[in-house]
Amino acid sequence: MTMNGSANTRDLILRRFARGRRRGERLVPGLLFLAASVSVLTTAGIVLILLADSLLFFRRVSVFEFFGGTELAPLAPEPKFGILPLLVGTLSTSLIAMAVAVPVGLAIAVYLSEYAPGRARNMLKPVLEALAGIPTIVYGFFAYSFVTPLLARLIPALEAKNALSPGIVMGFMIIPLIASLSGDAMSAVPSALREGALALGATRLEVTFRVVMPAALSGIIASFVLAVSRAVGETMIVAIAAGSNKTLTFDITGSMQTMTAYIVEFTSGDAASGTTGYYSLYAVGFTLFVFTLLMNMAARHLSRRFREGV
Repeated sequence: MTMNGSANTRDLILRRFARGRRRGERLVPGLLFLAASVSVLTTAGIVLILLADSLLFFRRVSVFEFFGGTELAPLAPEPKFGILPLLVGTLSTSLIAMAVAVPVGLAIAVYLSEYAPGRARNMLKPVLEALAGIPTIVYGFFAYSFVTPLLARLIPALEAKNALSPGIVMGFMIIPLIASLSGDAMSAVPSALREGALALGATRLEVTFRVVMPAALSGIIASFVLAVSRAVGETMIVAIAAGSNKTLTFDITGSMQTMTAYIVEFTSGDAASGTTGYYSLYAVGFTLFVFTLLMNMAARHLSRRFREGV
């Protein structure tokens, strides 16, 4: 009797435990879905806010004036809201940054993946990670107080605030991103491909550029796009060292203003809430968001095509 009672108690406990496990298994997918939907909901909220306030701006300023205008003077007696000066400033600094970061970052990635011995790799990796962890405001002061005076010795016409200096410093800032992601993509290429190419008589350099890099091209392109997105969205470096010139110019030795620097300038209190200048912040932010989104879509398309080609 006692044995039967113990068995029944044990069976009851096991059944309750099994029911609890089933409830937990049904609950876990819901919690995981909720966690996964946080990023989607956050992005949707950002887009809705930017779009709603951008529409209020475009009710007062035409789309053609905004995207085709060459003058930006939001606080003038007769305000002008052409975004072309900001677009040129953003593209100029980003292109300078990519011109610095792509060759250097890719060279570091090739060395770490294909040539570096284990000891050198273990030494360089932490240095790159430390470079990536430096606050951007430090980069901004470095560009303004060190790089600009240094460049002024080589370029006498260089102004105190210019697009060249922050562009170069932004390039150094995004080198770790390109080097790390491209290096990981090349390291993921199977060793059998390298060994097969070497067995056919290819040199180590030929294996790197004709076998490994084409096989890792989708990852390398992804690193470039992430880097250029980081450069386009950079704020503190350009706000400190690039200046606030809102006139359309292609002279990188002079002052330029980027879209992010314009947002920083106006959120400091220059534009009263509800004014056209205030809503222009959201229009510029929405333009920046769409610009970055289009770059990412183009990169995914190119990565897919290169992956299929390989």
